[in-house]
Amino acid sequence: MDNKTDLSGDFHSNRRDFIKSSSIALGGMLVTPAPSKVFLNNSNNDVLKIALIGCGKRGAGAAAQALMTSKNVKLVALADVFRDQLDETYFHLTKIPKIKDQVDVPEAAKFVGFDAYQKAIDLADVVLLATPAPFRPDHFEAAVKASKHVFMEKPLASDAPGIRKILATGELAAKKKLSVVVGLQNRYDPTTQEFVNQIKNGAIGDVISSSCYYMIGHINLVPRKPGWTEMEYQVRNWRYFNWLWAGSPAGLQIHNDDVVNWVKGGYPVKAQGVGGRQAFKGPDNGDVYDHFYIEYEYADGSKLHSEIRHIDGTEKRNGFFFLGTKGSGDLATGLKDYKGNVIWKRDPKIVHNPYQLEHDKFFESIRTGKLINDTEWGAKSTMATIMGRMAAHSGQVIEWDTALKSDISIVPQKLSWDAQPPSMPDQNGNYPVPVAGVAQA
Repeated sequence: MDNKTDLSGDFHSNRRDFIKSSSIALGGMLVTPAPSKVFLNNSNNDVLKIALIGCGKRGAGAAAQALMTSKNVKLVALADVFRDQLDETYFHLTKIPKIKDQVDVPEAAKFVGFDAYQKAIDLADVVLLATPAPFRPDHFEAAVKASKHVFMEKPLASDAPGIRKILATGELAAKKKLSVVVGLQNRYDPTTQEFVNQIKNGAIGDVISSSCYYMIGHINLVPRKPGWTEMEYQVRNWRYFNWLWAGSPAGLQIHNDDVVNWVKGGYPVKAQGVGGRQAFKGPDNGDVYDHFYIEYEYADGSKLHSEIRHIDGTEKRNGFFFLGTKGSGDLATGLKDYKGNVIWKRDPKIVHNPYQLEHDKFFESIRTGKLINDTEWGAKSTMATIMGRMAAHSGQVIEWDTALKSDISIVPQKLSWDAQPPSMPDQNGNYPVPVAGVAQA
């Protein structure tokens, strides 16, 4: 396969790159995706006020897409632990022609610090959660307790205790009749829905094996600057620390693995795997692995083979592939039987923007009262990736119940500037890296 293989057929811009592609930093014109057409029950024309918590590129993209759902949506609050990041997102959002008039965030509604989220939640009807994973459980709980609708990015936590809190909060959201959408956008893509339904309806027979690939170049690295505390450095360079990123199975591959869980109608019962660091060396590279292979097993004995790599100069491959008793295939090339006959193929002329569609559906659900609650499957797909990371780090077979009930937390008890991160450098600035056979699960 060539260097651009994409088995998912996902030709959409990544939300994390939204602001990059929309900005005028290089002197170009602003370019924004057209909002999808969703017909709402417009009997309620009240303005929905939103707060963005987590002002990185991912959050900025989510805010822009939320505002594009309707002119009756207004951004009224921003929260982040870093003022410079908040200011950058505010600047870019106010430069996007289609939504700039919907950005109404006065200085008094720009909140900075670890407690900023609560202040922003208080001003909104809808909360967008786009911080790194360990902050999600507390932020989600605070938003739901305040009776706010929530969109939250994946992954939903970094460890099992965080996942259990997410699941409990999701149950509370259901009782309060709140909508919750999780940023696993494949679930909202009509073409992926059609593909999944074909397989679930037996197009390739019983699924006996599946493979997922998330093989890319380097992940974004933020070098340390003089004057930063250890906590500030790690939070800014969050993709390189397991407690902040939850590892690349959760940070990257979760999109593809989730499609397999969707097809199977359940989650792996156990996992075993390997991983390590081939390219990552030195203090700037934290404690994360740069490659994984994880074998998941489902209750019916079928396997999911999950390959992850983020190393420059290597083959790039992304997507999911299914092998059944009657045929096989993927989203990009379609489904075929074992005689080579085409069973199903996507229409290349139809391209959806699932990043926009998930927000369209989210705000439609709020206005119509036809509530959505993605919490359970979003949390359990996250938990499956955490189980895979635990298996690779420990070198042990990890079972679902053991993983979900684990009391091992990789997150500080208190998230604050004066807290000590769980991973600290040695005298040479290097961080301890999990070693199979030694590391805790």
